[in-house]
Parts: sequence; structure tokens; C-alpha cells
Amino acid sequence: MNLPNLLTALRLALTPVIVYLIVRHDLRSAVLVTFIAGISDAFDGYLARRLQVTSRLGAYLDPIADKVMLVAVYLALGAVEAFPAWLVWLVLGRDVLILLMAIAGWLLFRFRDFPPSKYGKISTFLQMMAAGTALMAGAFPLPAFTALVTPFILGAAAGTILSGAHYVWLALSRVRARI
Repeated sequence: MNLPNLLTALRLALTPVIVYLIVRHDLRSAVLVTFIAGISDAFDGYLARRLQVTSRLGAYLDPIADKVMLVAVYLALGAVEAFPAWLVWLVLGRDVLILLMAIAGWLLFRFRDFPPSKYGKISTFLQMMAAGTALMAGAFPLPAFTALVTPFILGAAAGTILSGAHYVWLALSRVRARI
């Protein structure tokens, strides 16, 4: 275990704290803890490269920690009705679809690598922006924040649909190339 992997583990450990704070409607504390988790995300990859301690564990754990935190935050924001249920189901459904495709690809074709696509990264960014904006609007109900929630929700939805379709296209392309 190295420092970057410890930072990733910290992010995983902070996830239930963030969910608890959101469900308790302590959104200002949730914003603070989410910010700390975000800082850990920014530094783990940087430190791994800078200290030359990249690892296979870190390569797998980092995106898992990101996804677990994002999905957990979406579920919590849905539970407190800060997000519409359809958005929560859309994000969760896309992630389940990708997971099922990855499992099927591994079991049926022995595909071992499932790299993120540029659309997946854009989708994740838009989902994070929507979650962050919703948290900020709840914690600090200023017009500048509340006016951005709906556009970011729509952007996250569009990005989620686009990236989901792109992942399906990539999976089908890989299978066709193999057959």
C-alpha cells in the first residue's frame, strides 16, 4: 500500500460519511467532506506519477472509488429529492449496463481491459458538476447556484445517455472484430 492508494482508500472511506451528511440534510458539511474527497482524487494520480509508485491496484481502485462515490452521492441526492428519480435511475442504469457488458466481455471473450472513453469521462465530469451544484445549491441557496442545477442535471442526463450509447457501440465493435 502506497500513499496514492491510501488517498484512494480515504475517498472510499469518506463516501458513507458524505451520504450520511446528505441524508441528514447537513449539506454544508457534505460539501466540505466532498471537497476533501475531491482533493484526494486530484492528488492520488498526481502523486502516483510523481513518486513513480503507480500500481495495478491503484489503476483499478481509483476509478472504482470514483464510481462508488458518485453513485452513492446520486442515490443520496435522489433520496432527499435534490435530484429527480429519473436521473438517479439513468446514471445507475448506465453504470449497471457497463458493468454487465464488462463481465460478459470477460466471460465470453476474455477481454481484460475496459478503458474509459472520452464520452465516459465527459459524462462523469457532467455528473460531478450536477452533484456539486446540487450540493452547493442546497448548502448555500443563492440564485447563482440554484439557477445552475437544472442545466447541469440536463447536461448530466445527456452525457450519461451519450456515453452509455458509446460504450454499447464500443462493446459491439469489439465483439464483431473478435467474431
